[in-house]
Amino acid sequence: MKPADTKEPLAAHVAQFVTKTRYSDIPAETARVVKKHILDTLATGVAGAPAEGSVIVQRYIEKLGCGGKATIFGTAQKAIPRFAALANATAMHADDFDDTYHPTRFHPTAPVLSAACAEGEMTGAPGKDVLAAVAVGTEVSLKLSHTIDKQHYQRGFHMTSTCGVFGATAGVCNLLKLSAEATVHAIGIAGSHSAGVRENFGTMVKPLHSGRAAENAVFAASLAAMDFTASPTILEGDRGYFMTGAGGYDAAELLGKLGNPWNYVAKGVAIKPYPCGNLQQPAMDKLRDLVEEHDIKPEQVERLAVKSHRLMPLNLTYHRPVTGLEGKFSMEFSLASILVLRRAGLAEYSDGVVNRRDIQEAIAKIDYTVFSDEEADAKGYTLWTTFLDIKLKDGRTLSARVDVAKGSATLPMSEEEVARKFRECAEFAKLPSGQAEKIIDLVLHLEKVQDIRELTRLLSVGS
Repeated sequence: MKPADTKEPLAAHVAQFVTKTRYSDIPAETARVVKKHILDTLATGVAGAPAEGSVIVQRYIEKLGCGGKATIFGTAQKAIPRFAALANATAMHADDFDDTYHPTRFHPTAPVLSAACAEGEMTGAPGKDVLAAVAVGTEVSLKLSHTIDKQHYQRGFHMTSTCGVFGATAGVCNLLKLSAEATVHAIGIAGSHSAGVRENFGTMVKPLHSGRAAENAVFAASLAAMDFTASPTILEGDRGYFMTGAGGYDAAELLGKLGNPWNYVAKGVAIKPYPCGNLQQPAMDKLRDLVEEHDIKPEQVERLAVKSHRLMPLNLTYHRPVTGLEGKFSMEFSLASILVLRRAGLAEYSDGVVNRRDIQEAIAKIDYTVFSDEEADAKGYTLWTTFLDIKLKDGRTLSARVDVAKGSATLPMSEEEVARKFRECAEFAKLPSGQAEKIIDLVLHLEKVQDIRELTRLLSVGS
């Protein structure tokens, strides 16, 4: 779908929202939810910093010799904002543990937060300005994800990168208080850095998509601030983001909709209890409940049948994974980890655990099938509807249906539950517990923080 031309370029419409919206314009409930997502995303960034792919990116940045003042979280390393944003957003997505927007299936907060923090450190921006930048940037990317035709995702594009770069750019422009004209140019520059394909899911490149979106946002805003120009019709032009990426768009999803309502609250962004793809998490939750309720041991199980929507295996492509990264996109491994270990946390999604004999034996017991679109439509199944049937060797069969996971929009995590996740991630990253508690307190009261460096210095090792 391509609507009639609007009176002004869509980038100009976005820029008006970006330049006019400040912390005082953000509803209290939206601000509360944004802070919760900032805490969750910082948790994943700290936990993701030691990941192999993250370490390679950190080494690459060090090799460039571009020293700076912006913190690379979970390390003692500093860099210029562009590369700090790259490293931090990559780490935030390294474990596939960051928040997920289910309606259009992408991870909105990491690119925006990492870019805003990196730029905010340069001037000592107050916490309320960083909070506003994250709220504005994610709102832009969330609304754009609905504006572009669904063909974008179906063609194989990874919206965390392709759409995330626009949100991160909007966030940085808001933080830097660029003019509407400069913001339009920044969006135009970002449009030529919109890239990322899903073929790389299950590899180190998937988290790099988040990192590159953040890096390119800082780059785009920096150039625009120096009067670098770009096309104002980068979004709706015949050769722009919407048309080349999907062949269509619906401007009605964008015009008059930014902040009206705020999607963080109106539609909800899911926070993950497990560091893996979101599609298998309802099944993991339900299997854990069954295993604990009936005290099921793996040796008691003859077969475990799991049936889901036919679209799930398009992302959950690894049926016999051999690496931790592949395990994150494997229904079978994720369930095997719950069955054998009764957990599936950061330590479990590793090459060593994936290749354990008892895990592989459990995977071999799992039969994974799908139901058709016709069946889903007739019976009201959702994308996440999953059925489990555990056949035990004593002749019993335990069956369950699940439609939602903890942390989803309909079953959201509380601030305390996200704080608990932060503590677990900090412990995994060997961050001192006292330091972790200070971070939690600062984030949950971010609007009162006078200088964002009060927070970012605590995210550095040895602080």
